[in-house]
Amino acid sequence: MTIRRIGPLKTGPEFKAYLNEIGVSLPFDAAMQTGADAPLAQPYVFRDKVIGNRFAVLPLEGWDGTLDGRPTDLTRRRWERFGLSGAKMIWGGEAAAVRPDGRGNPKQLMILKETVGEIAGLREILVDTHIKHFGTSDDLFIGLQLTHSGRFSRPDRDKGLEPKILYHHPILDKKFGLTPDTPVMTDAEISSLVDDFIQASVLAKSAGFDFVDIKHCHGYLGHEFLSAVDRPGRYGCSLKNRTRFLREIVEGIRTEAPGLHVGVRVSIFDFIPFQRGRDGRGEPVPFNKYRPAETRASRYAFGSDESGLDIDLAEPLALLDLLTELGIKLICISAGNPYHNPHIQRPALFPPSDGYLPPEDPLAGVARLIDIGAGLKQKRPSLVFVGSGYSYLQEWLPNVAQNVVRTGQTDFVGLGRMLLSYPEMPTDILEDRPLQRRKICRTFSDCTTAPRHGMVSGCYQLDDFYKNRPEFEELQKIKAKISQA
Repeated sequence: MTIRRIGPLKTGPEFKAYLNEIGVSLPFDAAMQTGADAPLAQPYVFRDKVIGNRFAVLPLEGWDGTLDGRPTDLTRRRWERFGLSGAKMIWGGEAAAVRPDGRGNPKQLMILKETVGEIAGLREILVDTHIKHFGTSDDLFIGLQLTHSGRFSRPDRDKGLEPKILYHHPILDKKFGLTPDTPVMTDAEISSLVDDFIQASVLAKSAGFDFVDIKHCHGYLGHEFLSAVDRPGRYGCSLKNRTRFLREIVEGIRTEAPGLHVGVRVSIFDFIPFQRGRDGRGEPVPFNKYRPAETRASRYAFGSDESGLDIDLAEPLALLDLLTELGIKLICISAGNPYHNPHIQRPALFPPSDGYLPPEDPLAGVARLIDIGAGLKQKRPSLVFVGSGYSYLQEWLPNVAQNVVRTGQTDFVGLGRMLLSYPEMPTDILEDRPLQRRKICRTFSDCTTAPRHGMVSGCYQLDDFYKNRPEFEELQKIKAKISQA
């Protein structure tokens, strides 16, 4: 399989011809509209709030907080650039753990009574920067993503994974060294964690955030609840029980933090784990080898069909209906798990050090995410959808983004990795300025490889700030060793 780079595709017809060649269909506007009537410039009215345009900043963790969960100058720089972006919805900024044992890395932010003042300071930096560049912050809508990393908790710098699991997974247990006697969280422990999420939400409201995102994506604890079919008791088996964790948190927020909006970033579908094949490309782990023959793969992959390699939206739609019943309208769509099938969640040409070469053209992954989001929007039009996966489009991101908003396939276009290298992209698009090609993310994945090796995350290829840091040389040595292996 030969995958062409997008940068050399200089014209819209060239890009569309390549899509035809690989059999991928993407929504695309040949001409960009500008001015106040442009689709991407349209405000969105959400309840009592007017959100100024259709760009959203997706959560971006830097692995650069302090060991007690506070921001550093690197964290503050990132939030300043969120304000510089011109995007009017800030979906979480980055994930903040609600207690120490839920940190995905030992330098992840935490929102606790001891840290809330400095978390509030991040929001203030974002707002002040936005006012400086755009004159007002009245049309900003800012959330904080709350998380517990569950199976992928790594709170101590001197230890490896310290997982908190809901059930035993036949493949992931083996991959990450869990044994049959690794304890499963008890119902009492889950109930205590619910209280921690509620308290974190109260703190987020006091810090000035408009909403909290109760994270249900990418293999972390909220997401694992959605596939906890094998778990007995109050928090497993039926979808009603698998969503009890979320429902109890929301009930507590309504009581303890009235007026605080709630959103959910959710891996709306998952596939079974992939592994590096002999040719370096990703391939599905042979699932039958690890589980009884009669067990369906979908049991461990929320939103998948029985094979675990295609999508079945029956339960995801039921989840959206539940969210509607809870009064939750804000939905950010993602997919999969970056620890075992990143190509469906984060389409990229170049894998991180612990990844695999893409098993499909990454444009197919982008199209899949857009198609799923569009289908869900059509079926549940009252919900507010934020899409993801757009960064790989590179120069053609504006053309696709305009089309999906103009035609109602999504309400907001979410940008993640792209803003590490090119935070001004939303403003350049809205103000009809030429894109700064030297800043466009090419999905080199250094922002993931670096933290996989204990370094802070950033764009080491395109952001001179990170290129001039000492980690840059160390990262190049690591990549060189990997390429020689």
